[in-house]
Amino acid sequence: MPLTSLLGVFAHPDDESLVAGGVLAQLADSGARTAVVTTTWAPDSHRAAELADATAALGAGEPRMLGYADHRIPHSAPGRPRLCDAPLDELIEALVRHIRQFRPDVVVTHDAYGQLTGHPDHRHTHRATTLAFTAAGLEHLYPGAGQPWQPAALYAATHPHSALGDLGPVLTGVNKSLLSVPDEMITATVDVRPWLATKWAAILAHRSEVAKERPLPALLSRLPETVRNKIIGTEYFSRLHSERALGGLTQLAP
Repeated sequence: MPLTSLLGVFAHPDDESLVAGGVLAQLADSGARTAVVTTTWAPDSHRAAELADATAALGAGEPRMLGYADHRIPHSAPGRPRLCDAPLDELIEALVRHIRQFRPDVVVTHDAYGQLTGHPDHRHTHRATTLAFTAAGLEHLYPGAGQPWQPAALYAATHPHSALGDLGPVLTGVNKSLLSVPDEMITATVDVRPWLATKWAAILAHRSEVAKERPLPALLSRLPETVRNKIIGTEYFSRLHSERALGGLTQLAP
C-alpha cells in the first residue's frame, strides 16, 4: 500500500515545520493528503496566524488547534488549562476526533523524550497521541467522536546520537538539553533537501519565534546557510506501531 495521507500531531506552532516540514512538503508535492493538529495555543492567538502561514506553505491545509495553554506560557490560551493539566481522557478524545475525521494512513508525533529539549508539552502530546492512535480504531471508545478509523502506522519524529554534530553546540550554547536516541532506533531517515526552501519558509513563518533569542527558529536563522541546511536537510523517525503493511516513511527518500 502506498502512503497517501499523513496527520502530524505536535505540541506547539513551529514543531510541525522543524521536525517534519520536509516530509509534509514532499508528501503534498506527491499529491498525498496532509494535515497538522497542534495541541497548544488559542486559535485566535498571533501564533495561530503564523501557524496558518506555515501549514499553507507546507500544503497541510488549515491549522487544527486544540487550544490548550502552553506549559510555560499560560496566556497562550486565556481561560483554558495548560495542556499537561487537562484531563487526559478529554485530550485523547479530541485527538481521536481529528484522526477519525482525517482518516490518515500514518500519524506522526513527538518522541517519548519530547524531542531534544524534552519540553513537557512535547512529552504529553506523545503520550496522548500514542493512546489516541489505538483508541481511534475501537468502536466502543469515544463513540461520539466519529466512525472508527485505524491508521496503518504511528511514527515518532526524533534525533539519533549521530545527527547532533552541528545541532548540538547550537542548543547547548543556550543551555538546552540534548535528548537524542540510539541510531538503531531510527527506522526512517528522510533526505528532504529538495524541499528545503519550502521547509525554511514554513519555519520563518513563525515570525515571533524567529525574533526571540532562544527558540530553535531564531537559532537557525543566525547560522550560516550551509550549516543550517545540513541541520534541517534530514528528518528522522522511529516507527512506534504498525497495524498493517504500508510503504511508510521509508518510501519518501528521493
